[in-house]
Amino acid sequence: MAGGISVRTADPAIHIAMYKYALEAIGIGKRFGALKALDDVSLRLKAGSFHGLLGENGAGKSTLVKCIMGYYTPDAGQLLVEGRQQIITNPRDAHQFGLGMVYQHFTLIPNMTVLENLVLSRPRLPARIDWRAEYRQIQERMSLLPFNLPLNAPVRSLAAGEKQKLEIIKQLLLRTRILILDEPTSVLMPSEADEVLGQLRDLTRRGELSVLIITHKFREVMSYADEVTVLRKGRLAGAAGVESMDVRRLAEMMVGAEFVAKPVARATVAGGEIKLEVDDLHVEDDIRNPAVRGVSLRVRGGEILGIAGVSGNGQRELVEALSGQRAAKQGSIRLHGEPYTARRGEMRRHGFHCLPEEPLRNACVPAMSVAENLAFRRFDRPPFTTHGLWLRRRAMLRSARELIQRFKIRAPGPAAPIGELSGGNVQRSVLARELADEVDVLVVANPCFGLDLVAVTEVHARLVEARNRGAAVLLVSEDLDEVLELSDRVVVMAGGRLVHETTPQQADIHSIGRSMAGH
Repeated sequence: MAGGISVRTADPAIHIAMYKYALEAIGIGKRFGALKALDDVSLRLKAGSFHGLLGENGAGKSTLVKCIMGYYTPDAGQLLVEGRQQIITNPRDAHQFGLGMVYQHFTLIPNMTVLENLVLSRPRLPARIDWRAEYRQIQERMSLLPFNLPLNAPVRSLAAGEKQKLEIIKQLLLRTRILILDEPTSVLMPSEADEVLGQLRDLTRRGELSVLIITHKFREVMSYADEVTVLRKGRLAGAAGVESMDVRRLAEMMVGAEFVAKPVARATVAGGEIKLEVDDLHVEDDIRNPAVRGVSLRVRGGEILGIAGVSGNGQRELVEALSGQRAAKQGSIRLHGEPYTARRGEMRRHGFHCLPEEPLRNACVPAMSVAENLAFRRFDRPPFTTHGLWLRRRAMLRSARELIQRFKIRAPGPAAPIGELSGGNVQRSVLARELADEVDVLVVANPCFGLDLVAVTEVHARLVEARNRGAAVLLVSEDLDEVLELSDRVVVMAGGRLVHETTPQQADIHSIGRSMAGH
């Protein structure tokens, strides 16, 4: 192995100060068959800095990080850790050189305690573990960290923010000096995200850590990062200090200026009629526990009502009750003042449309074609059927081609199975189906989860356009930034209830965060 293991000092701040760059990936190339995933990509992480890595889905971010951490072997280029060239063939090598990674999804053992998870995360363990000694030593070391958790608490009892802190504590106790974060705030409330990122930034300011964060959220880059590197289609699109950038310039670097959609102007819609009414709705979850508890709401035409909340607080069951996928135990739903029981005829008559979360699983048949999935709402009506008996597949294909072009769906063709499309194009397909007809009431749940910038801007534009045309839009999202950007009114859902209401103009992030946490 070239180089060898870097010299360590007792004080990590002194150690980091010895090097200009904590990590350098220079001219990295990686192919998977005919696909060139990385083409001469370079990234330099300054010692003691907080560095953002941006790019669309498929831009090469994950491939680059996996090359750094030893999951992949690059075909070209070199890696330098703290000024010395290293060959990293697996994550254990990466750990030897002071690199650690916190993944998007938790890697914890829920039924074990915090202490047990921390001890078992070590690369080597003795044949017999002295748990009392481990408790004392880890408690002492944790007292020096910015994060602190009860060591005897079962991981399953921790909130999402505490679990993310535990993932970071694992790396800090392993003496990680270069920490890579992969979408670390995707499951956190805004207040939790700000706390975690703020404390990590403080560690970089003190010279105790160097951080590389992969994120889709421009706010996090602009608020916490010192520098940013942007990848586009497997190549380096640019790198710069954050103080010299703004959100639009970053977006243009990611996808090209021609693809950055301008925000859709919000039309002034005065006093629209109430189109969706929910009164004292109670819904149970899959094991008959209360999930929605007495929810009442009103949505007017020309309005987007945003429901913010942490996952698991009844939002999914609420959307399923509105879309007819789950029966309500108590309460009523009305469209245009009429009782609504989520039957197909009622949906047609009232112009009710729904975009559920995970649309490939909840709103599509993956093995069926794009054209067939696009026709689900109208397959039994002309021009798709003759006398309600025979399907006219040519008409379905013709309509599908029109929608593919109109909604910019990237698909091999209308006959391709929809399950073979990317997440963004599945989302576009379902949006095309739901918005092709006249829409009066639109319910959407987490419409942009996991989508890249281009898909997000397109989805947001479609929702605002529907609102401008007079539709009543109910937006359920775990992304508070999205809710505040799109909504005319905002309510917070916690414990199955609506616990807070505000407008984006009057919103206080900390108050919303406390409400989302149930305080």
